[in-house]
Amino acid sequence: MSEVSSQLPIDPITAVGVVSSPSKAPDGYYVVAQTTDGSDADLRKVGLFKSKVTRYLCFTRKTGPDVVVDMKLTDIKDALPASFTPVQETMDRKEAAMRKRRLCVKMSPREDAKTAVCDIQITAKSKTHLVNYTCVGELNNMGIWYRLGDVRQHQSSRVTSGRVESDARPGTLSKIYSERHGTGLYTMTALDDVPFVVSEKFSQKIPKEMQQVNLMGITIKSLADIEEEFQYNFSTERSIVL
Repeated sequence: MSEVSSQLPIDPITAVGVVSSPSKAPDGYYVVAQTTDGSDADLRKVGLFKSKVTRYLCFTRKTGPDVVVDMKLTDIKDALPASFTPVQETMDRKEAAMRKRRLCVKMSPREDAKTAVCDIQITAKSKTHLVNYTCVGELNNMGIWYRLGDVRQHQSSRVTSGRVESDARPGTLSKIYSERHGTGLYTMTALDDVPFVVSEKFSQKIPKEMQQVNLMGITIKSLADIEEEFQYNFSTERSIVL
């Protein structure tokens, strides 16, 4: 048995291809140029002899709507497995990817996938076994292996400065907001950001001639007098929403 790496890549693979040379891979693609023991991973190589035509496996983890959830290596004459797509041409020259074998991949929408292919390795010896990897098949005495990992679903809400933004109108008590706090999430109601103050419509300036006027025993007080006498800190209401 052989163990490639104990650290599993976080992002799933979103596309798999074949190129004629490691230098011909598209931007953002990783080329499996060597086997796990450091040998040349040319898929066209037969024994110790290197072919004039070379083929190398490549893949990318660029974020996209779909992810690779399975891989198969079949004979070119066999029927295409259901829900699988063949890798028929090289990405750089549009030439036949393989001769007698056919690499097939199965795609799935990211939101529907719980697990997906997160790493691909090639072994030089067909009898070599990679821990936690699944063998796709053998090609020219080389084994193609993949490893599955959990798919992290992207949050639908936009997170900015540690806060989850919402399109809900402020003051809507039925809406629940989420806010990041440390390593987890906690919920809060819309009351958390509502200032407990007297409405502005009751804060209109009282005419001077109406201030401190005693009318039939009724004293009309100024706004400052009212606030001083009836000041309330809303402590009870605040304790409810905490």
